Amino acid sequence: MITITFLGLDQFVVGHYSKEHSANLASLFEIEEDQLDFLAPNLLTFHQGVEQTSWNTLVKVYAPEEAMGLEDKVAKYLMETVKDFSINVKVVFEYYHRHHLHEYVNEDYPRFITESNIVKEEEEYYEEEEVGDGADPRDRSDLDPYDENQIYLGNAFEGFEGKLEKARKEKLDKDKGN
Repeated sequence: MITITFLGLDQFVVGHYSKEHSANLASLFEIEEDQLDFLAPNLLTFHQGVEQTSWNTLVKVYAPEEAMGLEDKVAKYLMETVKDFSINVKVVFEYYHRHHLHEYVNEDYPRFITESNIVKEEEEYYEEEEVGDGADPRDRSDLDPYDENQIYLGNAFEGFEGKLEKARKEKLDKDKGN
């Protein structure tokens, strides 16, 4: 098992990259594609307080010790292909003893989700309900007030307008007094 982690690249870029380069990287590592994984943590990179995401990318390769002899050509390939998505690229390799790898694969399911076995959710279309004559279109009595997944259509600031206006007047009066 070899895991390549991209720090400082957008997750969607890494997803696209893995699709385009898995076969080549598996070949360079002399392994099957199902032994290669990509990670794209949702994080930002910084240098002296300035975000560096997609400007400076760190690629971490975690591989068994047997892959050490392939490091130079894999690093060269990674730097050459990642530079299409990042200005500066660093590649670091970390190795483990194969006897430290423990794995469980559930044989009741496919080993990986692929485009051919993924369940695609169909979009549901709802016809808009017609509002009867004289009915208030803002009447949302059909909504469940305890359902957290419903969008609130009311005035979120109701009851606060007066307090806000009072605070504004006090600040204005205070500013005039100084």
